[in-house]
Amino acid sequence: MSAIPCLQDILLRQQVEEFAEQLKTTAHTLAPGGMSEADFYESGLFRAAIERIRGQFSATMRDKRDFVRRVLNHMQDRGHIVEWDSSGESNRHDYSITLPDGRISVVELKGCLDGNNTTIFQRPQQAQEFIIWSVCSNPNADPQHNVWSGIHTRLSAEIISRPVQVDGLVVWDWVCGSPARPCPKLVGSLDRVTILGQYQVPPPCLYLFPRTTPNARSNPNPEPHMLQSVGLLAALHNCFGGKDEEVSSVQFEVNHRGPNTTRVTTITRGGVRQKTSKATTIRRD
Repeated sequence: MSAIPCLQDILLRQQVEEFAEQLKTTAHTLAPGGMSEADFYESGLFRAAIERIRGQFSATMRDKRDFVRRVLNHMQDRGHIVEWDSSGESNRHDYSITLPDGRISVVELKGCLDGNNTTIFQRPQQAQEFIIWSVCSNPNADPQHNVWSGIHTRLSAEIISRPVQVDGLVVWDWVCGSPARPCPKLVGSLDRVTILGQYQVPPPCLYLFPRTTPNARSNPNPEPHMLQSVGLLAALHNCFGGKDEEVSSVQFEVNHRGPNTTRVTTITRGGVRQKTSKATTIRRD
């Protein structure tokens, strides 16, 4: 049982680990100006170069926004949404989307969900539904770890403690369905691939969150949304050929244990409980 249907490619992970080790032990052979091996590693040049490359990959949102733009244009062209706007850097959210029934869906774009950035979001007043969208473009990332970490460790704590209403989660990017992250939805069903420019993607992974904010005293275990009550998730599901049994539901059961607030997180998919946490104390340090 799993937090998300797909798994990390173990062979790729092994290759990355082996190459990283090889790079660490042979990088001095690329040193400029005839530096000795000792001088090279003592200079900090290798570490600085790695950090620069890492920063260049992580800082840019261009590819992520291009992917989302193609998705939303595809949906608009087919009538699944009416219009959409990029909210710009001055806002604490990324997209406002008008649905066919007139509702406004607001989207906050995140990365792989396992970092503290996942907790930085604000539901704007105009949002009639609020969605987190994870675009994890690192081919070596572990989707099982990232999704569970994001939902249980980070998002649940924010939803319960602030409190703030998050209606759903989308986990979907161009690495989905690639050799680095094989998608079980495509096994024997390659006709389920959608082509979006240079991207070829399977149906998205969708998570329905509680329909109201959990509270230990008055609302300890609210029911998750139904798919049709979260318009953007329903639109993604219908536009990209999702199957009902692939949609996940998330529940947070909240209790007080002495001075502490705890939650139990459960993910259900296809009518089967996929993963349940222990009662975990909420910490927001």
